[in-house]
Amino acid sequence: MKHYDWIVVGGGLAGSALSYELAKVGSSVLLLEQSATPQGATRYSYGGIAYWAGDTPMMRQLCQESRALHRNLSAELAADTEFREINLLLTIDPDRNPEQVAAAYAEFMAPPALLSVEAACALEPLLNANAIAAVLLFSHGHVSPEAMVKAYNQAFLNLGGDRQVTRVNSLSPAGVTTSSETYTSANIAICAGAMSRSFLQQAGLSTRLYYTHAEMIETPPLDLRLQAIVMPAEQQRFEMEERAAEVDALWDKPNFEVVPAILDVGVVQFQDGSLRIGQITRALTDLHPQVDAPESEIAMRMGIEKILPALKDVPGKWRSCLVAFSGDRLPLVGAMPQAPSIHLFSGFSNPFAILPPLARRFAQQAAGHPDEILRQMSPGRFEAEFKSDNST
Repeated sequence: MKHYDWIVVGGGLAGSALSYELAKVGSSVLLLEQSATPQGATRYSYGGIAYWAGDTPMMRQLCQESRALHRNLSAELAADTEFREINLLLTIDPDRNPEQVAAAYAEFMAPPALLSVEAACALEPLLNANAIAAVLLFSHGHVSPEAMVKAYNQAFLNLGGDRQVTRVNSLSPAGVTTSSETYTSANIAICAGAMSRSFLQQAGLSTRLYYTHAEMIETPPLDLRLQAIVMPAEQQRFEMEERAAEVDALWDKPNFEVVPAILDVGVVQFQDGSLRIGQITRALTDLHPQVDAPESEIAMRMGIEKILPALKDVPGKWRSCLVAFSGDRLPLVGAMPQAPSIHLFSGFSNPFAILPPLARRFAQQAAGHPDEILRQMSPGRFEAEFKSDNST
């Protein structure tokens, strides 16, 4: 039986980036993914890179690293991630004050330009001028999530990494057991997104990691072309996550809706012409809930019709995935206090921006170089609060 320095559980963006970076510093790494074609949050993400969004010294540092990293990543991995820079238009509703909405973005590393309706429609002719008061313009990064993961995986294999497609049934501080065998390692990194919570619970570990159900419409490649990514300036998702994380014990209730669902209307077009239109977000404790997909699709189509009428009837299919988040909008990165050989790498609210540089920092720390930014993201930051919340 081969013994590894690291076993990485989960083959989405988090696991793929982390396994590559660990192999790059010389660790022996086994990457375990349950599906030959992963269907998690990375697969259905928008691929946006909000490296303008740093609003603290720490996040500005990570965003700066992210921009430099993405510009060179295709060359480093010897495969195209489809990185590009594209306009991001954040729409402001007609009944809102544009200057007040723009003020909420003033602390970001690269504040937006506030554009008139006329200027916005010049940049994106498909916008409905009657549905917006103004837009905020950002220079935004974008990649193909599937291409980026594929590039990381191939580079990982080229470094001698071992990747297995198998389901992880259980884990312990000494290794993991899959449907076919047991693997041992000095360290385990849980990068399974929303499923990370249940993996940790099976091992008797707890932390403030939660998940939402994100629903969108995915289209085939279309002749219709958008000139920008379009999203709402006042997204409800982050406020929803904050409210959903207020009481950890609610997440152990079966089939429970922690907070009501929300709809943030937006769309991104990939370089092959396909669209992802969304999104409805639900905070449901059931990992596999019963959802009225036709009703959800109608709601999303009605929402996009108001902003971009030409997209209402485009062909497409309802999709859903689980999206992990933490209790304070910072990711959970580092060793579990109760089991230091088990590490968590999950809960990224801005994954394509901050996850790649954090994976690099994680590997450098594993190689013996302590990192102050990672210390601030340790799962241990919640330990005292968690014990207090669950003792009541």
